[in-house]
Amino acid sequence: MNKSTIAIVGRPNIGKSTVFNRIAGERISIVDDMPGVTRDRVYASAEWLTHEFNIIDTGGIEVGDEPLLQKMRHQAEIAIDEADVIIFMVNGREGITAADEEVAHILYRSKKSVVLAVNKIDSPELQENIYEYYSLGFGEPFPISGSHGLGLGDLLDEAVRHFPTDISEDKDDDTIYFSLIGRPNVGKSSLVNSILNENRVIVSDQEGTTRDAIDTLFHDEDQKFVIIDTAGMRKRGKVYETTEKYSVLRALKAIERSDVVLVVIDADTGIREQDKKVAGYAHDEGRAIVIVVNKWDTIESSQDAMQKFEENIRNQFQFLHYAPIVFVSAKTKRRLQTILPTVIVASENHSKRVQTHVLNDVIMDALAVNPAPTYKGQRLKVFYTTQVAVKPPVFAVFVNEPELLHFSYKRFLENTIRKAFGFSSTPIKIVARKRK
Repeated sequence: MNKSTIAIVGRPNIGKSTVFNRIAGERISIVDDMPGVTRDRVYASAEWLTHEFNIIDTGGIEVGDEPLLQKMRHQAEIAIDEADVIIFMVNGREGITAADEEVAHILYRSKKSVVLAVNKIDSPELQENIYEYYSLGFGEPFPISGSHGLGLGDLLDEAVRHFPTDISEDKDDDTIYFSLIGRPNVGKSSLVNSILNENRVIVSDQEGTTRDAIDTLFHDEDQKFVIIDTAGMRKRGKVYETTEKYSVLRALKAIERSDVVLVVIDADTGIREQDKKVAGYAHDEGRAIVIVVNKWDTIESSQDAMQKFEENIRNQFQFLHYAPIVFVSAKTKRRLQTILPTVIVASENHSKRVQTHVLNDVIMDALAVNPAPTYKGQRLKVFYTTQVAVKPPVFAVFVNEPELLHFSYKRFLENTIRKAFGFSSTPIKIVARKRK
């Protein structure tokens, strides 16, 4: 599923982060009375009624030549460029300022759908001042109060009404969609070029549903692949990316459209905190994952060195214990032939379905060997298990009391299923349900 994106923009210190946290449902952005405390874009996934979407919080746009203000304006312009719908927020207690008009001029040029939110309208007398905001030229202003949560429903109703209608895509079930994500300069583009030029038959380059992304359809023997381009930020005027954290949304959009995600790590520079953050997005989205260590030609090529690097990965990426690791060099094309077979296995396991009677035989045998411990004075009873979804595989365990399925025993059941049926490369979700 491809999510639309909402960006919240406006001058500093008008409550953007408070509204962002209300919509996202948790306290993600820092909220402070000091102007300009949110200096970079912040991303979250959110849902309103039947619509799932990404939401971006931004540093304020403000007139001025100071380096910080220029940087904040620059990052807000990037968020505007990425968004499908923009919530333009102003302060309802201060009237229209020169900075508001400056933001409005930026939004006019963006040609994006804009919804005007007038914040801090939390009393009836302030409602009377709402009409002056029509002069900004964005239609009906929506009075809201981020601190009290007032008016956000009407605001989101209007925002989702402007979502693109062609954002879904019909995917060929026989084609494996995969993308490469990771920090800048880890060799993603080089790997893409090496994969496509390694005796592959390239069928076509086609525009994907993510704006300006190019999907490349190619064959490897009888298997069709689509490689989703997550190359750098498109340049429009002076809007461009300068640091690694600002490529997050592009990676998120690629992950959403992928069956398999290749998390690329630079063997030369080693594992960074950003590597774990990027991999975490793919894990949270339930995608099949392969860890690709690139630039292995720069490291002492020995079995001992490879084993030590793999141990480090396992320690750093404990949440990706199921993901296989391949060591390659895009430059020399060494071991490059291991990537696509690993992607195929990952895709197969991601969509694998296990018959219920076979699954229950395995689970009951495991329960006989390792019975569930008592928890809060009660013992968990597992009646039966069934697989209820794929991509990723989801297993429903019907029990006497769902709260008795402790996370440690859930991990035991997951390991049992993996050992019996494979499921390497893919996360597994286990949900407890009370038997009726």
